Amino acid sequence: MLQFLKYTLATLTALVLFSFLGIIIFFVVVAAMVSSAEKKNEIQPNSVLCLNMQGILEERIEEDLYSTLMQDDQLRSLGLDEILKSISAAKTDSCIKGIYIQSDIFVAGFASTREIRNALLDFKKSGKFVIAYADNFLQESYYLSSVADEIYINPIGSMDFRGLATEATFYTGLFKKLGVEMQVVKVGTYKSYTEQFTNTEMSPANREQMTVLTFSMWNSILSDISLSRNISVDTLNSLASSYLTTQPQERYVEVGLVDGLKYKDEVESELRKKLSLKEDEDINLLTPSDLNTEDVSLNDDKIAVVYATGEIDNPQDDGINSKKLVETLTSLKKDSSVKAVVLRINSPGGSGYGSEQIWRAIALLKEKKPIIASMGDYAASGGYYLSCNATKIFAEPTTLTGSIGVFGVIPNLEGLMDKIGVTSDVVKTNPYADMISYTRPMTESERNLLQSYIDRFYCQFVSRCADGRSLPFDSIASVAQGRVWSGISAKQIGLVDELGDLSDAIKEAANQAKINSYDVQYYPEKKSLLEQLMNIPSSSVKSLLSKCSIRNEYEMLEKIRNMDNIQAILPYEIKVK
Repeated sequence: MLQFLKYTLATLTALVLFSFLGIIIFFVVVAAMVSSAEKKNEIQPNSVLCLNMQGILEERIEEDLYSTLMQDDQLRSLGLDEILKSISAAKTDSCIKGIYIQSDIFVAGFASTREIRNALLDFKKSGKFVIAYADNFLQESYYLSSVADEIYINPIGSMDFRGLATEATFYTGLFKKLGVEMQVVKVGTYKSYTEQFTNTEMSPANREQMTVLTFSMWNSILSDISLSRNISVDTLNSLASSYLTTQPQERYVEVGLVDGLKYKDEVESELRKKLSLKEDEDINLLTPSDLNTEDVSLNDDKIAVVYATGEIDNPQDDGINSKKLVETLTSLKKDSSVKAVVLRINSPGGSGYGSEQIWRAIALLKEKKPIIASMGDYAASGGYYLSCNATKIFAEPTTLTGSIGVFGVIPNLEGLMDKIGVTSDVVKTNPYADMISYTRPMTESERNLLQSYIDRFYCQFVSRCADGRSLPFDSIASVAQGRVWSGISAKQIGLVDELGDLSDAIKEAANQAKINSYDVQYYPEKKSLLEQLMNIPSSSVKSLLSKCSIRNEYEMLEKIRNMDNIQAILPYEIKVK
C-alpha cells in the first residue's frame, strides 16, 4: 500500500510539474510570436506603403492571441481604421513616395471599400503615385483599385466584373421534412428575415426592395469607377453583361479597365523606376502597422469616436454589448473634455431590448453634447434604431439601412419529436404558464398575445425614428415596414442627412460643437498583444487552446442559446455579390 501511495504521489507530482512547465512554455512561445508580430519596419527615404488587400475587411480589429497563434493569411482580418490612418499618415510623410495596392481574396462591403477609395483619392492630391496589381480581380478589389493611377493584372489573371446579384436561401422544405414548424410573428411587409423559414422564394415585396437596393448599389459603384477610369457607365454596364471573366486578358486593356498585363516582378520594376532605383535594389515596402498612427493628445478638446460593430447582444465577443456601450456613452456624457461624439455604426441590428437601452443612452448624451451617426456597410433595423436619435446621420451611398421592422420566431418541434419517438406532457397552474413552448404549436390566443407585443414594439420603433428625425409618425411609417434602403435612397426619403464617410462625420461633430482644434479619441480602447498576454490568467490557457479548435461550433451554439426573443435585425441570409 505504501509503495502504491509513493507511485501515485510521484505521478501526481510529475503531472503538476508537466502542466506548470507546459504553461510556462506556452507563454514563452506566445511572447516570442507577439514580439515578432509587433516588430515594425523602419521608414526610410523612398519608401512605399503597401496595402496587401487579402482577407476580411472589418471596421476595427484588435489583434488577439488566437489570430496570432493561427496566422492564417487567407482568413486574416483587415482593420478599416488602421488602413485609413496609414493612408493619411503616408500622405504627409515625405519619406513615403507612393502606395502600392496588392489585391487578392478581398472580402468587404462596398461602403467600407468606398471609404478606402476616398482616402486614396485624398492621398493623390499630394502628388504621390498609387499603383495597383492583382493576380485576379474580384469586384470588390477592382472597385478599390480603380482609383489607382495605374492598374496591372497578371497576364493569365481574370477580371470578375459581372454586376451584382442578391441571393436568398430558404430552408422551408428542409424544416418540413424534419417536422419543424417555424412560427413567425412580425410587423413589416418588407421584413424578409423570416422568409427563409416560411417561403420557398422571395415574396413580391422582398423582390421589389431587393431590386431597388441592388440596382442603387450597382449604379453608385459604376459611377465611381466611371469617374476614375474615364469609361462611361453605359460602357461599364455593357462590359459587365459580357461576363469579362471569360474574355481574353487583352480585352481588359483594350477597354481601359487595366493599364497593362504584367507579372508581379514587372510591376515591382515599374515601382523601382518611379523611385529611381536600380533594378537590383530592394524596395522598402511598408505595411500599415509600420506607420505611427497612434493618436497623440495635444488639445484639451476631444471628439470621441465610438464603434458599434456587429449584432446587438449576440453572445459572440465581437458584437455590440448593449450594457458596455451604454456605459461608454454615459461616461462620455460626463467627460467635460469630450465636446462631441461620433457613433460609428456597422450593424445589422439584433436584440430589440438592447437597442432600446442604447437609444436611451444616446438620448441622454444628446442633451449635453452633439452626437453624429456614421454608418458603415450596415446600419439597419436595430442598427438604424441606434442611429435615428443622432444630431445628424451620415451614410455611404451603398450603406444598407432602414429595415424598420420587428419579428419573433418560435420553433415548434412537435413533428420532429413524433418522428424520433419523443413525447412531452405538462402540468400548469395558469393558462400561459408553458408559453412559449417548443414542443407544441402556439394556440390562437398565444399568437394574438405575441402579435400584440410585437405590434407595440414596432410602434415604439417607428415613434423613436419619428422623434429622432423630427418627422411625423406617418412619414416614417410610410418608409418603414421593414424595408431596406441604400444610403443614397435613404437620404432622398429623409432617413439620413448626408452622404459621407467617417471623416466627414468627425468634421460635422466638430462643427456642431463649435471647435476648430481638437483631438480624436477612439472607443473602446485597443489592447496590444503584449498587454493581452500580461493579463491572461493561467486558467484561460486551456480555454484559449480549446477555442482555437472548436471556435465556430461554440459561437453558433452560444448564439442560438442566448438569442433575444424579439429581434430587430437585417436579413443576414441576403447576400449581395
